[in-house]
Amino acid sequence: MLLVLEDEHKEHLAFLTKVELSVLQEFCHIAMEFMRKGSNPKVYLTAAQKLDVDADTVRHGVEGLMYLLTESAKLMVNEIDFHDSILTLGFSKDLKEELLRLYKEHCKEIRAILSKMSMDLPHYHNLEWRLDVELASRSLRHQTNPSVLLKLHTEDSGNTSTQLMQTDPVNLIHLTQSLEGALAEIKSQHCRRIIRNINK
Repeated sequence: MLLVLEDEHKEHLAFLTKVELSVLQEFCHIAMEFMRKGSNPKVYLTAAQKLDVDADTVRHGVEGLMYLLTESAKLMVNEIDFHDSILTLGFSKDLKEELLRLYKEHCKEIRAILSKMSMDLPHYHNLEWRLDVELASRSLRHQTNPSVLLKLHTEDSGNTSTQLMQTDPVNLIHLTQSLEGALAEIKSQHCRRIIRNINK
């Protein structure tokens, strides 16, 4: 899935298309420190003095890079899609390869940081299931009545809870299709635009 950047983010990243490889690496280091520990204006001032630009340009560059990395990690963008997403931004071949390397190197850590920042709601831990088929009863000797018993384990703030559910295969297929449809919808451009506007 390709990452779609708004014009504002493209403008923020435009400064980084003209820098050397070592500068891009330093910006990535600053962006990762921002995610780990929060903003540090002194770092922006120091970098701005070294590059002979204003602190806002540095801050925008860091924020643009941080947005690129966090959105890519959040959406689990693969290597090919990440490369294609930054193709139109004007980076040189070396800078594109370095951005891809940095994304691959920090993707897991970024996802871990994002998961800590999100609300701690019950989430999936494990699922056990059993298929039961009733073949006959006293009143009906020849019947096939399948049912699926699900034991869903969820985790909330380190506490595990269990929910027991029973359904028939038809409803289970319908539920699976509905969830797959919802997952596909949340990855659509329209939904991503709405989520981006909510998070602003």
